[in-house]
Amino acid sequence: MTAPKVTLFGGGPVGSLLASLLAERGCNVDLYERRPDMRQQAVGAGRSINLAVSVRGLDALARIGLDGAVLDCTVPMRGRCVHDLRGQCELQRYGRSDGQVIHSMSRGGLNKILLDRAEATGRVRVHFGTRLESYDFDRGTARVAVEASRETREIQAPVAIGTDGSASALRTSMQRAGLLQQMAPLDFGYKELTLPTTPVGTFAFDANALHIWPRGRYMLIALPNPDCTFTCTLFLPHQSDGRTPSFADLQDDAAVADFLRGQFGDVPPYMPDIVQKFARAPIGHMATLRCEPWSNGATLLLGDAAHAIVPFFGQGMNAGFESCVGLVEQLDRNGVPTSALQWAETFAEFWPARKRETDAIADLALENFVEMRDKVADPTHLLQRAAELAVQARLGERYWTRYQLVSFSRVPYSEALRIGRVQSRLLTDACANAQQLAGVDLDALTAAMSAEVIPLLAAISI
Repeated sequence: MTAPKVTLFGGGPVGSLLASLLAERGCNVDLYERRPDMRQQAVGAGRSINLAVSVRGLDALARIGLDGAVLDCTVPMRGRCVHDLRGQCELQRYGRSDGQVIHSMSRGGLNKILLDRAEATGRVRVHFGTRLESYDFDRGTARVAVEASRETREIQAPVAIGTDGSASALRTSMQRAGLLQQMAPLDFGYKELTLPTTPVGTFAFDANALHIWPRGRYMLIALPNPDCTFTCTLFLPHQSDGRTPSFADLQDDAAVADFLRGQFGDVPPYMPDIVQKFARAPIGHMATLRCEPWSNGATLLLGDAAHAIVPFFGQGMNAGFESCVGLVEQLDRNGVPTSALQWAETFAEFWPARKRETDAIADLALENFVEMRDKVADPTHLLQRAAELAVQARLGERYWTRYQLVSFSRVPYSEALRIGRVQSRLLTDACANAQQLAGVDLDALTAAMSAEVIPLLAAISI
């Protein structure tokens, strides 16, 4: 029997992972990537915000034997280190202990490991420097452009999956065929700056934390890298509202210097050329994508091509990897299709349930943006957090916070969202009239969590 052939468009982390997963199930895969081979020359790796690899991503990597290799290239982060205007900082732990961490890694570094693994299967051919221009659903053919020769050609691709990111060319072709899309741009942009090592080659700040400078409506974050640098990302509104600084306000070096030194004063001493770096860094854009259907016949959208989200829960790549796992788990249950018609049936069955989960993490990511920039230093939020941790200490392993459900389990995102909203309501009510933890009735809050939240947690597999 001829091995099934699948064409993938987009060789980023999601496409590279999916290529390996399909190859291990007997598929021959042609993977088309518009960029040159990043292992041979320096190329951009798409959105360059560092990846935060957590349990969902590690589970997917373990399925192709790469979880250990990837962890060797990461820096564990045990919590958020919140910096105030005086340069003082406080660690807010993510998990119950230092054993529950998320892992900072460069997007390009992970992509290289995944490309190596895909090619090592012997069933994946990667066509670099080749960009999808359009797809003909009636004929099952794709028109691709070869960057080196500047020529276009038609290829046979009766079974095709678009893992080509938020600007997906396959999704554009689907739109012409009736796909509905809602792209919701965030009215914030970002600039990325690299914080170098200290003069003696060490980390400038605590290595095992995600650092946040929350300033209400805007923020700076920094993620550690294995070379002892930090990847810093400044998030600001594109335009000023008269109250909040914006990129539009920072048009000259003097304004930039005053802003950065006034708001993030403990950073410039470690980055004396921060103003010059700011001027050189492009402004990135962010958006939430919701579309349907994800499939049209024997074609499917996956990853950011189907469900791009803003990066504030560190789940974009993890969600994309989990989507790949969900697809191949369906193949494992039902068998790998041997015809385009069977692939079409598989894709149509797969995407609706998965879309419910990706819509949920999109909502969670937007909510976490508000928490990171506005709430992590807010007394009301800090009181509620202290009360929740006190309840967790009483209830033990039975109780999980919303963040822990998302980052340290494979509980469906929709369940984490639903349970998190119940937790938030109970915490808001319990802390409404208190100024400090001693004023919170922890007995009553524990009883309420036991009555409403513990049964929800017990009903799901954590």
